[in-house]
Amino acid sequence: MPGPDSYILALDQGTTSSRAIVFNHAGRPLGMAQQEFDQIYPQPGHVEHDPEAIWESQWSCLQRTLKQAHVTPSQIAAIGVANQRETTILWERDSGRPVANAIVWQSRVTSDLCQQWKDAGWEPLVREKTGLVLDPYFSGSKIRHLLDTIPGLRSRAERGEILFGTVDSFLMWRLSGGRVHATDVTNASRTLLWNLQGHDWDDELLRLFQIPRAMLPTVRPSSCVFGETARELFGRSIPLAGAAGDQQAATFGQACFEPGTAKNTYGTGCFLLMNLGDKPIVSQNGLLTTLGCTRSERPVYCLEGSVFIAGAVVQWLRDGLGLIGTSAEVEELAIEAPDSGGVYFVPAFVGLGAPYWDPDARGTIVGITRGTNRSHIARAAIESIAFQTRDVLDAMQRDSGIALGQLKVDGGASRNDLLMQFQSDLLGVTVRRPQVSETTALGAAYLAGLAVGYWKDESEIAGNWALDREFTPQSHSTLADERHREWQRAVARSRNWIDASR
Repeated sequence: MPGPDSYILALDQGTTSSRAIVFNHAGRPLGMAQQEFDQIYPQPGHVEHDPEAIWESQWSCLQRTLKQAHVTPSQIAAIGVANQRETTILWERDSGRPVANAIVWQSRVTSDLCQQWKDAGWEPLVREKTGLVLDPYFSGSKIRHLLDTIPGLRSRAERGEILFGTVDSFLMWRLSGGRVHATDVTNASRTLLWNLQGHDWDDELLRLFQIPRAMLPTVRPSSCVFGETARELFGRSIPLAGAAGDQQAATFGQACFEPGTAKNTYGTGCFLLMNLGDKPIVSQNGLLTTLGCTRSERPVYCLEGSVFIAGAVVQWLRDGLGLIGTSAEVEELAIEAPDSGGVYFVPAFVGLGAPYWDPDARGTIVGITRGTNRSHIARAAIESIAFQTRDVLDAMQRDSGIALGQLKVDGGASRNDLLMQFQSDLLGVTVRRPQVSETTALGAAYLAGLAVGYWKDESEIAGNWALDREFTPQSHSTLADERHREWQRAVARSRNWIDASR
């Protein structure tokens, strides 16, 4: 049992930055460090990361966080890891060196390959087995792409010399000194290779996709001791006791433990998850069936809607257009306009995710007039995040038959009060923002702490949840429905853009 002066260290490795946070028993952060790293765009729609930059930024954050919190490694009871999901890294078993840049979840590099698989009629089988769709989003096609394009890599992978992992696996491999090659069920369920019902890597899909089983990690529950850190890193071994994909970790951190509870994370992308309990639902409305965080072999299923570009649209306003100097300035700029002035912004920079699944869509701004100014563009960008969330929630309520009464929110963009109020108006439900907005890291901490007895059970964790602010609908539902119909007209104009231009 961890002592009274012990803490949990959470690593939150995201798409544009790495974070590390030290949490106490009340689930409150004592110290946090964050570091951005470079995004690599080899071609339009292709996104990569340098795995060494991921590791170096995460290691730097870890060290700075301990220093800021005045916590020593001897006081860390366990480490939990949350990660950007689907991003694919291959590395050498002997040296630990990556063989190529990581292919990021946003990347459309395997669009043609996925289309070939669809044309071959594989999608119904994939959907039945994995709960996913054939889209470049997921890891399986990225693995295949690397095996096909790097000379000699396939034969090395078949001999067991090359390992695959999502970012959690790569970090645990590095932290353990190469002794842990593992992942958890949430990350495994995002690869196109994990059988949701069989609870194992699926041999039929591995044959279809031509991916050697020898390169895959061991899959374990999200809350368990995966192994220990290498002693030379901290002067002692620390349990690596929790791992989960960032969105499932946030769902756990938001204490969505009961079927029918849901959260939405407003990060680089936007991800709405609803707990389904131990009975999966196969979506008929463009959503995904995925696994939630587990503490045992008993599965927890979730419905998920994945929006590829949410907070990233604000980064584009900052870095691409130079409309704002910092991301936080977008709310002030948007408030200068009473509304979007009829402007709709569809940020399909890398295609559209749920419920459309259109990799050929591209970003579109419609409704521009001579009266349109930078404030209207900023407001339309913020509203696009809420509109995409409504698309997903409408589909989720049709699939589940559950009319959501409230939505828990988190992530960086959830601190934007203008966005949260518009979201409540658009959905017609109460939006609840917790005091601890870093729920992804908090979820990873809870998973690790539960595995080593730092927290007793989920009820103790649920008692830590505290409200920061609640947003209730302020506008009439008829107006919200009308605005949403206009949004869907804009979406229609963004779709199939690449095909239409050929």
